[in-house]
Amino acid sequence: MLKSYDNFIKLATQTKISNPELFLKRKKEICKILGLPLPTNADIRELYEKMILEKKIKRNLNLEKALFSKKVRTDSGVAVVAVLTKSYPCPGKCIYCPTEKEMPKSYLSNEPAVMRAISAKFNPYIQVQRRIRALELNGHKTDKIEIIVMGGTFSYLPKDYQNKFILECFRACNDYPKSKSKEQGTRNNIKIKLENEQSKNETAKHRIVGLTLETRPDYINAQELINFRNLGCTRVELGVQSIFDDVLKKNKRGHDVQKTISATKLLKDFGFKINYHIMPGLLGSSVKKDFQMFQELFSNEVFQPDMLKIYPTVIIRQSPLYHIWKAGKYKALTDKNFQEFILRVKNKIIPPYVRISRLVRDVPESSILAGPKISNLRQLIAKNSICPCIRCREVRSDYNLKEKIILNRIDYPASNGQEIFLEYTNQDRSKLFALLRLRINGGSTSIMEVEPPSVLKNSAIIREVHTYGKMNQINQKDALSPQHIGLGKKLILEAEKIAKKEFGLDRIAVISGVGVRGYYRKLGYKLKDSYMVKKL
Repeated sequence: MLKSYDNFIKLATQTKISNPELFLKRKKEICKILGLPLPTNADIRELYEKMILEKKIKRNLNLEKALFSKKVRTDSGVAVVAVLTKSYPCPGKCIYCPTEKEMPKSYLSNEPAVMRAISAKFNPYIQVQRRIRALELNGHKTDKIEIIVMGGTFSYLPKDYQNKFILECFRACNDYPKSKSKEQGTRNNIKIKLENEQSKNETAKHRIVGLTLETRPDYINAQELINFRNLGCTRVELGVQSIFDDVLKKNKRGHDVQKTISATKLLKDFGFKINYHIMPGLLGSSVKKDFQMFQELFSNEVFQPDMLKIYPTVIIRQSPLYHIWKAGKYKALTDKNFQEFILRVKNKIIPPYVRISRLVRDVPESSILAGPKISNLRQLIAKNSICPCIRCREVRSDYNLKEKIILNRIDYPASNGQEIFLEYTNQDRSKLFALLRLRINGGSTSIMEVEPPSVLKNSAIIREVHTYGKMNQINQKDALSPQHIGLGKKLILEAEKIAKKEFGLDRIAVISGVGVRGYYRKLGYKLKDSYMVKKL
């Protein structure tokens, strides 16, 4: 499969097109010929530079101009760097998951992100540094980095591997642009080294401001969340897939909906942001039932995720579901009914405090035997969408700071607690400049085998602060950017006031990314038990 992308780069380097818009058309043509998913410009640049070093191709200045883009990937205010763990046995037996030799469960070797990991031999240090380099070559600032660790159930990986993997991610950012040889050491000092690299990262040029880990609901417990915090995790992607027990059972998910409910409460009580993975079209479900599922997600307080990744069920030869489909016992969604379904969900159900981060997964069209194959769904439905979700409203580069910016507040119950969503928008709320999630925990839960950090007791929790618009360099002011007109600070002061005056709390804790600790220190917060804490 790597050779297929080698062929893509070879064909791309033959182009005489330097215009980014015209090159996008050429890119789609090449992908269609080779049966490959559409790679990002950063993906292409990364492979392009690698092949030049290997002397497989020569430089093409037209191609480099066509790949150069200063928008999209960092318009949300951070540079996203996705890394993949190596293959380990998976605890799940899900019938929709493909199993490919030497690949993490559910991942295919011809997916762009997986290809990058393969070329780096799944080494996290190399993956991170190459990705930063590729983003920079495409004109993106990389001062503020959000690491997303993919590969399935992170909690199931050996603890030594977990610690070492995250250690190497921090070390890669701290060392960049230099690349240093792998440090040698015993298992006993990996945690100490991780703490040292985290301390360095607080003042590094390339700071990890967010760290996301993937896991299953049945692997969430208080001890695991303490481990996640020690690693620097701020967001958890939870493989929920469905909230109906009969559907979960038919698809051999291995847990019931109560596990999702319990995991969601624990994650929120610890301050984590939660991104549900949801799969419409599973065996035993229907379009009607899936629509009811999305209604339940945001009407029932036991769910209420902060983010969604919506991955429609597709048939891949390496999955058990393939044989059920082949026998005529399963009918997959079509492009048309999935497109209509998503449009209904976005227009009628999604609340403004939720971000739909993905609508489809990067499964190559050539690998999908049945099911939705749309790769540009957002663009197709954009004209008919009135979706109020965060991603549809975040300002990116489209803003005018001269227009009036107002503060809005949305209160909603969630997991036996109170969520307060604060946002700065324009007057009709169509453009989102900044947001904050404040949580007031409810009563204790019997499922906590281990006590949560003491700093969270009788404390309000800021689960997220995010300012949108083009990313600016750390310590560099730009009066024309939402990131440097004090919106984040104003939201934090408002959250402190709410916690004190409305709920009578005298302490507030922030689930801060390691690279943002310095920002909170300037606002009077101190590091305690992996949280930034302030007495009110």
